[in-house]
Amino acid sequence: MSDHSRPSSETAIAELLAIMARLRDPDGGCPWDLEQTFDTVVPYTVEEAFEVAEAVARRDYPELREELGDLLLQVVFHSQMAREQGLFDFTDVVAVLNEKMIRRHPHVFGEQGVSGDDGAVDAEAVKVNWEVIKAGERARKGREHASALDGVPEGLPALQRAHKLQKKASKVGFDWRQRGPVRDQVGLELAELDRALEEGDRDAIEDELGDVFFTLVNLARHLKLDPDLALRRASDKFERRFRRVEHLAEAPLGDYDEAGLDALWREAKKTS
Repeated sequence: MSDHSRPSSETAIAELLAIMARLRDPDGGCPWDLEQTFDTVVPYTVEEAFEVAEAVARRDYPELREELGDLLLQVVFHSQMAREQGLFDFTDVVAVLNEKMIRRHPHVFGEQGVSGDDGAVDAEAVKVNWEVIKAGERARKGREHASALDGVPEGLPALQRAHKLQKKASKVGFDWRQRGPVRDQVGLELAELDRALEEGDRDAIEDELGDVFFTLVNLARHLKLDPDLALRRASDKFERRFRRVEHLAEAPLGDYDEAGLDALWREAKKTS
């Protein structure tokens, strides 16, 4: 589409809002869209966010463009349902966001920089000031936190939630100073898992396995790595190699013994 035939941002957004309103119109709208609620749409909202993340991880920018559109649709869908209930509308959502972004970036939008000088700040100073401003926002809303761990949504994916909890604890000094003890803790947690496996108590096994995962997330944090991205890369690697195993196999995989499967796997690793 050329720049001359491309609609303005305002026109495109207006059209999207009109489409959503039409889909939710009781007089001739879409039956499926009409029966949706905030609760039923939430799973799609979460799914679309993950599809955006996958497109970014794959550096698939045409796909990213489409997935960002799908994620925007979720915002519009929720906003339309809120408008119907007299709660707020899409314009309110954008206005609140605009005000928040300006308030949280005083070093950009004309106020004194967080460094106390002419506004020149580094990324770390900005992060510190961001948390101070957020704390002030919570206080004004009457949501002052009783714990340093407050504010981490329980609905986050497990890896992300563990990472955020650890980061919040670290900000108040509850953390190892070096990565060495964290790596040692991984070994200790694996040893506790081994003992639980020997005892055969499933609840204890699940508990100790969770501790292993949690400690591995902590190690990733100390290594300044994203545990979710690391696991995604491992999963992608497994998928490539397994597909190669399927290609190499001359019989159904179930017909191979362990030695045969291991030989296929080692061969697949050479090329994937």
